[in-house]
Amino acid sequence: MQIQARDLMGGLAKGLKVIEAFTADRPRLSISDAAEIAGLDRATARRCLLTLAELGYCGYDGKYFTVTPKVLRLGTGCLASMPLPRIVQPWLDKLSDEIGQSTSVSILDGGEIVYVARASQQRVMSISLMAGSRLPAYCTSMGRVLLAALPVDDAQRVVGSTRLPARTSRTRTDPSELMQILSDVRANGFASIDQEVELGLRSVAVPLVNARKQVVAALNVGLAATDEPLSAVEARYLPALQRMRSDLSMILG
Repeated sequence: MQIQARDLMGGLAKGLKVIEAFTADRPRLSISDAAEIAGLDRATARRCLLTLAELGYCGYDGKYFTVTPKVLRLGTGCLASMPLPRIVQPWLDKLSDEIGQSTSVSILDGGEIVYVARASQQRVMSISLMAGSRLPAYCTSMGRVLLAALPVDDAQRVVGSTRLPARTSRTRTDPSELMQILSDVRANGFASIDQEVELGLRSVAVPLVNARKQVVAALNVGLAATDEPLSAVEARYLPALQRMRSDLSMILG
């Protein structure tokens, strides 16, 4: 079914762009900030922000807007309606207890991964991760697994069109190098990173596939970095990740 332009609500689309302008790096926005990030004129951004404030989705101190906890209703309602988090959470809990490390499942949304389930054993990042948290795909193990599952042209489009800042001195940001890494991930069936997202953090990820062999999500283990070779970390945790992937493949129909 082809949707006609006359059937779309332009105001709703603009309001959603303004909501998406708020991120962990940009929690407080002025009207001008929101307009620039959302690609809207200042008057439109102002109306959107004031409407959100009136409805309780934003706080306003006279200059800056901040989202309120009420906005979580939009995301948590979506997550609650998705079968994937409900299916994988008990498996994540069991796996995390078994290996003694934090585990997560995420999906791809453009150039970012979105956490849909998590079992935390210990905090290894400076930020708290939970369902709904987002991280860049290019420098995360789950993101690389999910990008590698895309057709090569689509992966190239994401890597080439996304801003790739170096989050640490170890972050790979060269698009050509990243495409080669994705090729290796595709061949090996897993991805691992060593302090590319944040210093002190390593992770290993595998794709989660359904009964039709389609990649539907990524599963990872995150742990504190040590002097131990990354290859030894992979050898220790990959078997458990792969077992869970195998067990879930028939359930994720």
